[in-house]
Parts: sequence; structure tokens; C-alpha cells
Amino acid sequence: MSKTEFTLKPTRLLTHPHTTRSRLMLEVASQLVSRKDFPYLQARVDLREQGADDWPLTLFASDSPATIHEVAAGKVQFAIINPSMMLKLAALGSAPFKEAIPLRVIAVLPSLDSMLFAVKQDTGLKSFRDILERKFPLRVSLRAQPDHSLHVIVNHVLAVAGFSLDDIVSWGGEVRYDAGMAYGPNRIGAMQRGEIDAIFDEGAGAWGNMALELGMNFLSLDENMLARLEAVGLRRGLIEKKYFPKLSADVPTLDFSGWPIYTHENISDAFVTDFCRALEASKERIPWAQAATLPLAQMVRDTPEGHLEVPLHPAAERYWRERGYLP
Repeated sequence: MSKTEFTLKPTRLLTHPHTTRSRLMLEVASQLVSRKDFPYLQARVDLREQGADDWPLTLFASDSPATIHEVAAGKVQFAIINPSMMLKLAALGSAPFKEAIPLRVIAVLPSLDSMLFAVKQDTGLKSFRDILERKFPLRVSLRAQPDHSLHVIVNHVLAVAGFSLDDIVSWGGEVRYDAGMAYGPNRIGAMQRGEIDAIFDEGAGAWGNMALELGMNFLSLDENMLARLEAVGLRRGLIEKKYFPKLSADVPTLDFSGWPIYTHENISDAFVTDFCRALEASKERIPWAQAATLPLAQMVRDTPEGHLEVPLHPAAERYWRERGYLP
């Protein structure tokens, strides 16, 4: 009786077998967050040696000031924040931070933006001083995301104006936390339905002209308010008439530009260099405006679209200079 012979042919792997599982999960996650109908769009990636007890490297595609505390505690090594000026608040130890946190930037995704404080014209409100002097029972819509940076900024603005959200409620007003962007049915739609008088939010370019067409005014920040806000780390901005034709003049406000990728100053140079190298290698695969390559030469400099509110990490600065992105 003859024996049947079997030949076992090795499977040809394009990557190390230990990385195939990780690459599979990362590629699947990349595809999922690319879908417009997929609700879970924020990613947090933990990396470790196989079988190790701890996870020494965490990458968090965050947008919240709360993540800065995790970076400070060493729980997250690389994170993202919007807007750039949140890093200045942390560096100075301004609220909501209780002490100065030494952060450093890897690069800044450019995004030109401003805060917008829009109120219905028929309220007669022209300034934040009017709200305080009239103790106006304002019905204001804020974004429902509780850890969004705009809540930090709104609290700072109202503090220098001399009142708070609680004061608005005590005057008979209402503070709503509505889901969705300012241009959505829960926000500007609520204004059209007569449910609210004001919307405080960022993304001026996306909804500012809509608000003006619907009969809203933009409250400006006066020089005294701006100076006090700059002292705590916020950056002044300008809503320019050339982009908003129904404005009678430019409106001083606060900047909301930039999505910095940041880390703690004490992170190892090796981690930072590896991150920079990986970012550059993947720049053509990261979605960007009009299918253009990620603009790294712009992202590592201080620009109006992406401010360097804290310095580049020294290892990042060396790497970008070696690659010719910095002089």
C-alpha cells in the first residue's frame, strides 16, 4: 500500500507575520472611518511589543482639550487638538488647566477658521456689553459635544465680558446643547423656527453667510476683551467683510485655526523621529483638500492657517530641516 505524499508549501507573506494582524486591523479601521455613513470616526491606536504587559505608544486622533491631560500623564504620546491656541492655554496653565504643561508640536494641519458669536437682529444686541447691561434672557445654542474646545473659549469670552452661562439662565434665558454643526437643522434650523436667539460656534466659513442671510448679527470683541483674552493664551482673529458680503465692516473675534499634532516635551527623540518619518511616508495617502498631497512644508511652519502656539519638538525640527521643509 503506497503512501500519499503531501507537500506543504509555505505561504508567502509580504510583511512580518507578527505585523499582518496589526496591519489588517489598521487598514480595516482606515476603510471604516472613510465611510460617510459610519458613525465611529475617532481613532485611538495602542502599540506595544508582542506579549508585553504595557502599551508604550498611543496615537490618539483626538480633538478635545481633555486629551492634553492624558499627554501630560504619559497615557498618550501623540495627539491632535483643534484649535492651535488650546496648546497655548496649556503651556501657560490657563483654565481649564491648573498648571503649565510643557507641550511640543510635530506639525500643524492647516485650517483657517474663526469663532462666531451670532445673534438675531431683532434682539437689538450689538455687543457683549449689551447682553450684560440689559441682562438679556438670551436663548443660545452651543454644540452638544461636551469636551469640545469651543466651550473653553466661550467660558473665557463670557468671563471677560462680566457674566456667565449660568447668569444667562438666571435672567430667564436658555442655554441649549444641540447636536450637530451650526449650519444643521438642530442649530440654525432652530433659529429659523424661532426657538433660539443666538448661536456661538466655530466654523465661520461654513455657516456665517447663512446666518447673515437669515438676519443675524455678529457680536465683535472689543479691544479690552481681546487684550485680556490674549493674556490667558487665546489668539485674536478677524471675520473679514470680503468673505461675508452682508457685513458692514470686519468683525474682531477669536481665531480658531489649525489642527496641531502634539506631544510632551519629554518624549524620546526616537519616538518623535519615527513618527515624523511615518507621517512623511504616508503623506500621499492621507486625505487632503482636492486630493492634494499633505502639505508638510506648510505644516511645520507658523502660518495663519496653523499657528505654532508652542515650539516644534527639537527632534521634529531636526527631522523637518533635514528633509528640506525648514531653512
